[in-house]
Amino acid sequence: MALETLLSETLGIVRKPILPKVLNKKLTLITGGSSGIGLSVARQIGEAGGTVILVARGLENLEIAKKEVESLGGTAYIYTCNLSDPESCKELVEKVLKEHGPIDVLINNAGRSIRRSVNEAYDRLHDFERTMSLNYFGCLQLILGFLPSMRERKKGHIINISSAGCQSNVPRFSAYIASKSALDAFSRCLANEMAQDNVHITTVYMPLVRTPMIAPTKAYDYLPVMSPERAAQMVLKSLVTKQKKVTTPLGSLAEVVYDISPSSATTIMNLSFRFEEKLRLRREKAKTA
Repeated sequence: MALETLLSETLGIVRKPILPKVLNKKLTLITGGSSGIGLSVARQIGEAGGTVILVARGLENLEIAKKEVESLGGTAYIYTCNLSDPESCKELVEKVLKEHGPIDVLINNAGRSIRRSVNEAYDRLHDFERTMSLNYFGCLQLILGFLPSMRERKKGHIINISSAGCQSNVPRFSAYIASKSALDAFSRCLANEMAQDNVHITTVYMPLVRTPMIAPTKAYDYLPVMSPERAAQMVLKSLVTKQKKVTTPLGSLAEVVYDISPSSATTIMNLSFRFEEKLRLRREKAKTA
């Protein structure tokens, strides 16, 4: 709870009376909208009386999410989509534009994470390919699909959910961080092309959040990770302020340390990696003993 308090004080709270004004008659599409951060954002938009389009793979969870949002006073539409599949992404864009017209806000939240050191991935190129297919190419296809109508109307907001790991270059997540960094680089270049179009792009650098994505890593059970509700506040802050970058104090510190002394940052991260590796090997040895 101490971490939650610190983050809420530093990041600021998006006051509920502000959201209805910001969301007035806006249509927000959220990928990964049936659980975790996406669902938490949808709930808070629902409480503000907003309208969301929720996208995920499973229809059952989407239907549950839709009921939750509407029970809170919002309006929700749901679409199933495999964002790793280009044809599925294309169909989603076409359906949404046909049935709802242009969207106002695109929140690229769906993602896949792989926690594996490069040493264990020499013969696993598919790990890198499948993270790129969802975290980069899936998001990219939605941006390219919805962007023309945003630029034509001279209004729109694209919010990409990235990772604080892109700021700290954390070990074991090279596939995940590379895919998130690719989207970040594309977005920065795009922003420089369309600064005159009143279409905003925000990257939210999330710390560890207690979502199904991190559940397989049991080591995270004992870490002070952020709640989905607090993570949603970071997203809603970006929606209100339209700033290019939303991050945490720790993420900013990691960036500064690397900018000032890359060697020192590498040494720190390498020590943490080696320490964790020793613990892992010790646990494996104990299991076989």
